[in-house]
Amino acid sequence: MPYNTVGLIGKAAHEGAHVSLNALADYLRAKQCTILVEENVAQEMEGDDFTVCDLVTIGKQADLAVVVGGDGNMLGAARVLSRFNIHVVGVNRGNLGFLTDIHPDEVIQQMDLIYNGETMVEQRFLLEVEVYRHEQLKSNNSAVNEVVLHHGKVAHMTEFEVFIDDQFVFSQRSDGLIVATPTGSTAYSLSGGGPILMPHLDALTLVPMFPHTLSSRPIVVDSNSTISMRVSKANADSVQVSCDSHIVLPALPGDEIRVRKSNDRLSLVHPAGYSYFNVLRKKLGWGSKLF
Repeated sequence: MPYNTVGLIGKAAHEGAHVSLNALADYLRAKQCTILVEENVAQEMEGDDFTVCDLVTIGKQADLAVVVGGDGNMLGAARVLSRFNIHVVGVNRGNLGFLTDIHPDEVIQQMDLIYNGETMVEQRFLLEVEVYRHEQLKSNNSAVNEVVLHHGKVAHMTEFEVFIDDQFVFSQRSDGLIVATPTGSTAYSLSGGGPILMPHLDALTLVPMFPHTLSSRPIVVDSNSTISMRVSKANADSVQVSCDSHIVLPALPGDEIRVRKSNDRLSLVHPAGYSYFNVLRKKLGWGSKLF
């Protein structure tokens, strides 16, 4: 796929991201590409031969978006860009970098592979979450990694019930519940003891957070299921629903939170030689081959 119009998105006020963004801009100028720069980092760019715009405009007009930063920057961009027919690639200027897999020292070499067509494009699905009160929709949003039901206060338990496709599964007193995509299985869900899911699996994982029972365990379900979390009226305080730890939706006792697969897809571009297991070995410190 030819990438004639490219959007540059990055971590603002970050020296390393500043260096990578300008190196990318020089590379794209040599390719005679139209360059769109996300407004939050435009002031850090050298030259003036680019158009400053927002994420929605990049999604509508660009063929490729390059996100320079950490996974948090990628998550924020992905929730918007997934609504459009655009490919997305990440340059890691953060910590772990599960989604931003190009090393800063290899930007030019990896971009050459991408422009030579030596890539794989991977579709990642998102989640849609809706909060209902008395059967009326109060708020909604989307998540790439996970949707988390949790108490607004630290170390406070919440009572809730979980239904899958309107079938009762369990009731629970715990700090909350993580509903994660395969993409998010290596994020907060992993810290909570959840399983790692390969990205192409059509599944979700439900991970209880500090449940008040020894028999509660993570469960993997079909991603086409509708997950319903019904907050008990016995709770004295309000709870919260977090999307990728970026967006918080308030919920009250008696509210119902519905989570389902979104129709949107994130099209992640990986340069040739990408291996998910290689990423896991590097990021999680797994052992290498012995022989």
